[in-house]
Amino acid sequence: MEYLYVLKQALVWIITIFWLYQLVVSLCSLVKLKDKPLITQKKHKFMAIIPAHNEAAVVANLIESLKKQNYDKDLYDIYVIADNCTDDTAKIAKENGAIVYERFDEEHKTKGYALQWFLKQKIDEDAPYDAFCVFDADNIVDENFIKNMNKKLCQGEDVVQGYRDIKNPTDSWVSSGYAIFYWMMNRFYHLARYNLGLSPLINGTGFMVRFDVIKPNGWNTETLTEDIEFSLKRIIEGKKLGWATDAIVYDEQPVGFKQSWSQRSRWTVGHIQCLKLYTKQLAKAVKEKKTLMNFDGLLYILGTMPMLIITILLLVVNFILYASNGMTFGELVLNVLMYLVPTFLVPIFVAIIIMKLDKKPIKPMAKGLICYPLFLASWIVINIKCLFKPETKWEKIEHVRNISIGDV
Repeated sequence: MEYLYVLKQALVWIITIFWLYQLVVSLCSLVKLKDKPLITQKKHKFMAIIPAHNEAAVVANLIESLKKQNYDKDLYDIYVIADNCTDDTAKIAKENGAIVYERFDEEHKTKGYALQWFLKQKIDEDAPYDAFCVFDADNIVDENFIKNMNKKLCQGEDVVQGYRDIKNPTDSWVSSGYAIFYWMMNRFYHLARYNLGLSPLINGTGFMVRFDVIKPNGWNTETLTEDIEFSLKRIIEGKKLGWATDAIVYDEQPVGFKQSWSQRSRWTVGHIQCLKLYTKQLAKAVKEKKTLMNFDGLLYILGTMPMLIITILLLVVNFILYASNGMTFGELVLNVLMYLVPTFLVPIFVAIIIMKLDKKPIKPMAKGLICYPLFLASWIVINIKCLFKPETKWEKIEHVRNISIGDV
């Protein structure tokens, strides 16, 4: 029995220290820092890259928003990678002014492979671009996106994540859950770390990479979460990623639970793949470079599945202690509540604070806020399921509304 008490205390300390660290880092998002000085005044030339699989319904809206950028039109080109398309994506993209590359490869269908294929051609051509931005086909982009990314290049940044906002936050409790999750990530993860001198992460869409960064090895990723993988490889090398709050991209999120389940399952499997491939390298980088940035990167990859397993183990230990009369029922309830309240209820109030800080309308999000614990609980179930039955099948998100840049 005594060893169970020792194990319980060890698990409690691990969880407490981990979340105290996250809290301290998150509070740094409230600090306003001076803007970095410019080291050049150059107007850089960009590629706007859109990997697209059967996106005829939405790709024109994204191209329209990119054509309306508050930036010299001669200094950026819009490319659409029509990836294994069976609809009119390529035709519509061409009609709307994009340069279209069609790709057909039944064995390699993910966005990571599409980017590898396209960027290798541009590297081989020695294409005259300084940087590229990557968007999902269902995005729409704020008119100052490229202008603000150019500013980041002028400040010496070479890989920068933009602010990922949501096109359809009030369509359903599911899309609301995504919106709240990304708003929290934007402020408490990316901005907080950028303010503290740590490294944010590339977050799927709306990011910029200096072209020279990928010229030596291309876009070389192999997991289902190519964005996280690319970020971790940079952190292992001791290179920070940047953050641009004012480079805004609006992303469409699933409305139905079934699609959301499939998408988040794929993300979870991608995280597990990154955990297997890069935990050892991250730990080695911590030992060799001895920087908080590398340590923070290691904590990121350990903060998903490993922390979930530790938390579940703690709950199991509590129930064993209760079953063996080593804990009263009241003590058991208190211990379980110490997990449930911070995990499912506190995020609602944190989300409201963030929405106030970022001037997001709260009233239309009431249903999403109430259902947010359900959204989080379903993600925990997804994580547990993916431990035993990884799901790698890609399922296309159906676009239920035609949202243009003027609508947001």
